[in-house]
Parts: sequence; structure tokens; C-alpha cells
Amino acid sequence: MAAMRILFDNGTPAPLRAVLADHVVVEAIERGWERLVNGELIAEAEASGFDVLLTTDKNMRYQQNLTGRRIAFIVIGNQQWPILRRYVDRVVAAVNAAKPGSFAEVEIPFK
Repeated sequence: MAAMRILFDNGTPAPLRAVLADHVVVEAIERGWERLVNGELIAEAEASGFDVLLTTDKNMRYQQNLTGRRIAFIVIGNQQWPILRRYVDRVVAAVNAAKPGSFAEVEIPFK
């Protein structure tokens, strides 16, 4: 499978980057995009050719119009790395299944 360009939103745990080493991962802060609100962040990510936006913002689908987008959205249900790291296979599966304009929420337990 070809490597995808993945943008980590501000809340996405940085250690997840190592698990997605087959892809090109960029954190929003590395681009100076940490202050962009969701609509602006999505627009910049699409304009810059990102394939996936990985976020912890569970409200994004309600706050933004995600139809007709070129970028895929993946929402991680729990950003606490000590817990999330036990379920990284779920995140990897969601990334591998992502298609332009798709939306997936990865359920992660809180314990």
C-alpha cells in the first residue's frame, strides 16, 4: 500500500507517529497550524495534499461539513497514551481503510 500523508491535530499523541512509520506523518504544530480552527485546519490540510486528518475532536463531524472532502477523517476516542498504546492496531486499521472523504471513529476504552 502506498504511504499516505497524515496530519496529526493538536490533541493527537505524538508517540502514535512511530506506529504509523510506513506513512508520512506531520503534526499541525510543525506547520505552524496549531492555532487554526477546525475549518481552517481542514482547508489547509486539503490544500497541502494530506490524505488523512487524525484528530481527537469527537465533535468535528457535527461542527464541520465533511461531505465532498478529499481528506479522510479519523477520530481517536481516547488520547491518553498509556491506554491508547494498547489499541494502536485499531488506529492502524482505520488509517489503512481510509479513503478520500471517509470518516471513522476509533473506539478506545478509558481503562
